[in-house]
Amino acid sequence: MSTWSEPQPDSRFVVVDSLRIHYKRAGRGPALVLLHGSASSLQHFDRAADLLSESFDVIRPDLPGFGLTGPRKDRDYRIPTYAATVARFLEALAVPRYAVGGNSLGGNIAWNLALDHPERLTGLALVNATGYPEKELPAGMRLARTPLLRPLLRRVMPRGAIERNLRSAVGPRSTIVDDAMVDRAHQLMSRPGNRSAFVDFCNTDQPDRSAQIPGIAVPTLVLRSANIDGQHFTRDIPGARELVHPDGGHLLPEEEPQWVADAITKFLGSAADAPTN
Repeated sequence: MSTWSEPQPDSRFVVVDSLRIHYKRAGRGPALVLLHGSASSLQHFDRAADLLSESFDVIRPDLPGFGLTGPRKDRDYRIPTYAATVARFLEALAVPRYAVGGNSLGGNIAWNLALDHPERLTGLALVNATGYPEKELPAGMRLARTPLLRPLLRRVMPRGAIERNLRSAVGPRSTIVDDAMVDRAHQLMSRPGNRSAFVDFCNTDQPDRSAQIPGIAVPTLVLRSANIDGQHFTRDIPGARELVHPDGGHLLPEEEPQWVADAITKFLGSAADAPTN
């Protein structure tokens, strides 16, 4: 049985903002940063990263509060704080320019990076991203905001609950939720501090920056599943291109890695070829 709560042979670490950030890096070409969603980890992109590393220098961190990076001492899980930490993480790796792709929470952090550091970004890929205030919370996050359950969830996160959340997050035809995937999520959530970090994250009042989204000037690709609340990125970001997967779920990079990797590769290739003003 894989032990996901320990570093793998290709694990790397760098200290940023008093955090020992766990990341993986593979491939050659322009830099592409991949940001996972909440209650997830960099393994979310394993298959997509393998495909993308044929064309890009693919860098994927475990975001603070998740995976082997673990909790922040200051318990600051606001999205702009995440974006600032990711920017400093890439500074620490001496990567000055990069494209960013993010799923769900990772997409939210990615567009915040595009607002705060437009000079660094070469492209933006938002995969079932979040960030508009009307967004309905997933069941697991709603539970973590229940005052009576919060202390309990800091101590234990049942494997069955994690499995139910994963199954509800994939499309109706998906078969990717297996014992290995549930084990991985459960082991990583059970690492010291990660359950409490998840509860803290779920109970963080996030600033609403959605009114600034039309100010994003980075070439943007919006990837979403047809049955997922698409939010308004395609409408609000000037020149954004959208591709819709007919039957994917929320975890599109894991469900359809080839589709996601092909879309990102083609888009970033065309963005690089586009004339600059």
